[in-house]
Amino acid sequence: MTSAADRKLLTWPDLTGRTQPSPDATIAYGPDHMQKVDVWLPAGNGPHPTVLMVHGGCWTTSIADRSLMNWIADDLRRDGIAVWNIDYRGVDRSGGGYPGTFLDAAAAADALRDHAARFHLDTRRIVAVGHSAGGHLALWLAARPNLPEHSPLRHGKPIGIAHVVSLGGLPDLEATAASPDNGCGVEVVAQLVGAPSATRPDVYADTSVPRLLPLRLAQDLVNGIEDKIIPIRLGTGYEAQAKKAGDRAVLHIVPKTGHVELVAPESAAWQESKRLIRDALQQRGAAKR
Repeated sequence: MTSAADRKLLTWPDLTGRTQPSPDATIAYGPDHMQKVDVWLPAGNGPHPTVLMVHGGCWTTSIADRSLMNWIADDLRRDGIAVWNIDYRGVDRSGGGYPGTFLDAAAAADALRDHAARFHLDTRRIVAVGHSAGGHLALWLAARPNLPEHSPLRHGKPIGIAHVVSLGGLPDLEATAASPDNGCGVEVVAQLVGAPSATRPDVYADTSVPRLLPLRLAQDLVNGIEDKIIPIRLGTGYEAQAKKAGDRAVLHIVPKTGHVELVAPESAAWQESKRLIRDALQQRGAAKR
């Protein structure tokens, strides 16, 4: 019989109160304090298999920044996998929201290609990993080739992403905005996508991942059955939409798991996620660059 103690879920202080590991390098891709990327490098000369990592925090800088991913980034580094852990301006910072948050994520991701040789990173098969709001952005980064022709979010040549692992993500912004029980609330979505206008009447056309399907790449969604931040229907709903569009999308529901466990290296949820990441990196072939 499972005791109440066995069912106790991790809280954010349980994670953030730990000693923080440190990245091997930090690069800037813009002048703002948040326009930074931390680089985590495994031992050896490389080229290193590489994960593009995106933190969550309800797209809001005051809630979380890239350091929230430090523990799982370090765990991947110890496993021989390099991590490109990006940051971006949230909706609460000058220049954040629409289009800034999206353009920051895109510029940070594309900077991986520019610095790959310096850090001996293998960009032939990049796996994007995002947590919570970062799950949305990781999937959106993979969807950039599908952006509408006249979208302000079209910028540069999108770096190729071969596979996405979303950890308790919020890919469907319309469903999130219609779900007052989600832990981010509904107002933040309006801040993220911007106000409708005569020239941009549909604010979800270039921001919400289901509008950009099919991604034509594999997607694994890892969700905790006891997650109070991300209702499980947001995972099942997106999985159904992606499959209907012809994509390979698999939802992995982890028991006895909330939202924090998804980025705690000792958890069953992270062990499952790391298995998915390893498998994705080892697959033959590469996304188009």
